[in-house]
Formats: sequence, C-alpha cells, structure tokens
Amino acid sequence: RITLTATRAGSVEQATTLDITGRDCLWPSNEVAVELARDAGRPVIGAATIFNSPIVFYAWAEVADAMAAKGMVTKRNDGLLTADITRIAAAVDTGARWKEDLGLNIYGPFRIFSTHPAKSNSGNVWSGLLAIVFNNGTPPNLTQIDAILPRLTAYFDAMGLMESSSGDIFENFLKQGMGARPIIVGYENQLVEFLNVNAAYADLINERIRVIYPEPTVFASHPLISLTPACARLAEALQDPDLQAIAWAEHGFRTGLIGVENDPADLVAATLPATVDLVVPMPPAAVMERIIAAVK
Repeated sequence: RITLTATRAGSVEQATTLDITGRDCLWPSNEVAVELARDAGRPVIGAATIFNSPIVFYAWAEVADAMAAKGMVTKRNDGLLTADITRIAAAVDTGARWKEDLGLNIYGPFRIFSTHPAKSNSGNVWSGLLAIVFNNGTPPNLTQIDAILPRLTAYFDAMGLMESSSGDIFENFLKQGMGARPIIVGYENQLVEFLNVNAAYADLINERIRVIYPEPTVFASHPLISLTPACARLAEALQDPDLQAIAWAEHGFRTGLIGVENDPADLVAATLPATVDLVVPMPPAAVMERIIAAVK
C-alpha cells in the first residue's frame, strides 16, 4: 500500500522554486523539467516517464472555420483537424486581427491563448514550440535563442493577464466563451477528463468545440522525479499496465511504456486519434531557462 500526500504546483514551479522539504517526488508535465530540477540543485536520483499527452488547440467551431478559411487549419480525410504553426506565426507577425482579418466578432489581435510560460507547463511548452517555429522548424540552441526572444516576449506580452494553470485556462475557455478565449493551448487529455465528469455536456461540446492538432506538435511527457528512494515504489506502481489502461480510457493519457499502444475504442467519452504524428522535441533545458527568464 502506498499513501500519498499531494500538493498542487505548476511544473516550472516544482522544478525550480517549490519548497521540497519532506517531499519524495516531483511530478511535472514535461521532460525539460527534469533538467530544470537538476540545474536548480534538486536532489534528482531518477526520473520515469509515466504518461504522455500532446499539446493541442481547443477552439470554438466558428474560430476553427475562420482559421480554415485562411489556410491555418486543415481537415484531414479522417476528420482530424490540424494547424499549420508556420502560417499561424506569420499571421501573428503581420498583426492579423480577429475581426478585421478573420471576420469574427472578437476584439483584438489574433493570438493562440495560453497559460503563463514561466508558471505553467502548457504555456511553457507552447513557448518552446513557438521558438522552434521561429527558428525555421528546429529546436534553437543557446546561440540562436537570442534572436528569437524578442518575438517570443512580444507574443506573450500582447496576451495580457495569463492563467497560471492549464486547468484554469480550459475552465475559463468553456465558461467565458468565444469572445474572451477564442482558441487556447491545452493538453489532449483535458477534453477526455472533462467529458468523463460532465457526460451530459458531450453533445454540446462536440457541436461547439474543435480539437486541433498543431503540426508540428510537442508531447508533454509526465516524468515522475525521484528525490528520495521512497519514490521508486510509486514509480513502479504507476507503470503497472492495468493502471496505464485506466489512465488512457478514463483520463486520455497516452502510455509512457515502450511497446504499449493506445486503442481509441477504449476511451470512455471522447474520440482521439490512435497516434499523433509530426512531433518535434522540445528545445534543451538551458534554452527553456532563457525563455522563462525573458517572459517572467
């Protein structure tokens, strides 16, 4: 038997500033956090990837349609919606606006809204993906990032107040509507979890919300970081195949185990693709630290 005492904290906070006195484990939402934790002097003795979830966009149907009309979103033959990140970045750079350029009754400049990249993992991963796009499709190194930082900081500065939690921005997206949050960055599994808890809203969500897969995208891996030997028991338990099957069927988390496949038919309340293609690696931890420092 394993008894857990959990404290909620953002991935970047866990890796860098959270008081870890008396803690056995950290469980952030990306692999970069492991290196950030080491660089911050955390006593990391091991890390095991437990779950994976790709970064996706959640958009209102009208927004997805307007972006498709501009060539930023494409519907594949299998019905999956994909987004061309290069075209999205170009629209941002040219100052496109929701109303004037996309024809939507939304105020302000065109943006994909995210959480704060210095506080929350989904925003942090989005900043890394943008850096890759701004670097012509390859993860920037420490020499290249300096030329990219002004574009990144301008992007996030234009968003104003940003949520510090991926759960909060997803909830605000649903509650505040298209005018406040036209399209957001989130995790693929968030829709699965929401529909499992709110099954009565399934038809409305499927009618009004679109899940769009960026091309390229980044996997948000969920590594369990061991700070003490006691964490090893939890890591072993979380990698149990039966638990991994529950994580996929009920929470939409793709397995972190090698050789195990996720069957979309097993999902309780959502439709997701069996695999996600065109995935790029995140920039190295040292580059992400530079990004975090620039956008704080």
